[in-house]
Amino acid sequence: MKTPETRYARSGDLRIAYQATGQGAFDLVFVPGFLSNLELHWEDPGYAHLMRRLSAFARLIHFDTRGAGLSDRVDPERLPSLETRMDDVRAVMDAAGSGRAALLGAGEGAPLAMLFAATYPERCRALALYGGYASFHQWVLAPEAVERFVAEVERSWGTGATLRAFAPGRVGDPHFSAWWARFERMSCSPTAAIALARMHADIDLRGILPSIQVPTLVLHRANDVRVDPEAGRYLARRIPGARLVELAGRDHPLWTGDIDRAVDAIEEYRTGMPARADQRRVLAALLALRLGDGRRSALWDERIERFAAATDAAARRHGGVVLQLTEGGGLLRFDGPARAARCAEALREAATALRLPLAQGLHVGEVAAEDAGAGPTAAATARIAAHAMPGEALASALAAELTSGSGLHFVERCEIALEDPERPLRLMALMAEQHLEPARRGLAEPDIARLSIRERQVLALVAEGLSNPAVAGRLGLSEHTVKRHVANILMKLDLPTRAAAAALIARQPAD
Repeated sequence: MKTPETRYARSGDLRIAYQATGQGAFDLVFVPGFLSNLELHWEDPGYAHLMRRLSAFARLIHFDTRGAGLSDRVDPERLPSLETRMDDVRAVMDAAGSGRAALLGAGEGAPLAMLFAATYPERCRALALYGGYASFHQWVLAPEAVERFVAEVERSWGTGATLRAFAPGRVGDPHFSAWWARFERMSCSPTAAIALARMHADIDLRGILPSIQVPTLVLHRANDVRVDPEAGRYLARRIPGARLVELAGRDHPLWTGDIDRAVDAIEEYRTGMPARADQRRVLAALLALRLGDGRRSALWDERIERFAAATDAAARRHGGVVLQLTEGGGLLRFDGPARAARCAEALREAATALRLPLAQGLHVGEVAAEDAGAGPTAAATARIAAHAMPGEALASALAAELTSGSGLHFVERCEIALEDPERPLRLMALMAEQHLEPARRGLAEPDIARLSIRERQVLALVAEGLSNPAVAGRLGLSEHTVKRHVANILMKLDLPTRAAAAALIARQPAD
């Protein structure tokens, strides 16, 4: 999907930038959070994937709030009220020809969406709130913390310093970190950022929640680093009939972490049909490349250019595809981890010959079939590469395990925490032949005997490629029960995905 045309809606004396994509059966207005820039969104694979998913089942109308992105700026001395900003939603809907729409409010956009739903119920068919809150000081930042944030903006706005406060899980991803720094700069100036922070700090809508009478879905990540998860539980308790879905993860932005899980819940809630997530996702091996910063020179540029050519050739030779490639690194996709590891060995040799400080990370997981450059697997792979030393290739223990029998050799390296600090990810170093250690610690195979009889039945059908609804139909269970069984299976076997569990079954000896 190419970047859509940006248009403008007049709201009072200001103009609000918006885009419309998709041709679904109903309109969905996406009310963004603190930072936004309509055209820069499409440069991040995660954000672009979010937009494509939402546009697949609705006509998506998304906009930059006043003071941010491509919309007109606000006067820091005359900050608009929440009611005035809420009218921007109505203005955008009018300009886009939308009489009635569902609203998706994310982060700071959630209060605007809630106020709109309470004020104009005839124009709001449903409400989805992600990472939202009713009181800023209660669940986001206390007054003294707001002042510390303002001081941080004064010192470092535009450098990406706020990333740790919004998405600490992406700090080790050099591509996302660089994009976030641009996102800060192109969302608003330091002065505007301070003004927006003070506007949001005044939000307290606890009194209006009982008056929201439209169907409401509340989504919140269980360990959200930006907005206290209790904020979502409070919304679900106070909005009549609201349904709460807690998602795994701690990164706050909707376009990070498991994007598909959040969108699946929204799609199913609005359409009444389960999202066909199982058919959109495949198992893949990703290889992340990280190149150290070199002093810009003609020689450095020539080395980078030669390495890019070597990367493209090595990916093709090992059956892979280059998803991203910049002077700072890249991301490659393969059908299996052995091919990815062989490519990593070839790239290590090429980088050594060119005297480039290449660090690599290898991971296996489920990815979107049409967009493997985004999502939790890509983020985890970038984190693995961030922990590798120059000249080193690190792989997750799962990826190393799945190369068994290929002749590749790995040794224990370290553990790192990703979304769930209580379940660290074990990393293995890919060893060159001349550096093999005489002894290697074996990888413990998950014990299927720990599963109940019913869980083994579910796992067997998952291994056949059946989706949760299909498993439920085969065993005469509810889909919710099957989801619970799958979660228990992954927890007992300490496996990250359904695909890993299926791979485990494939390795079991025949009876």
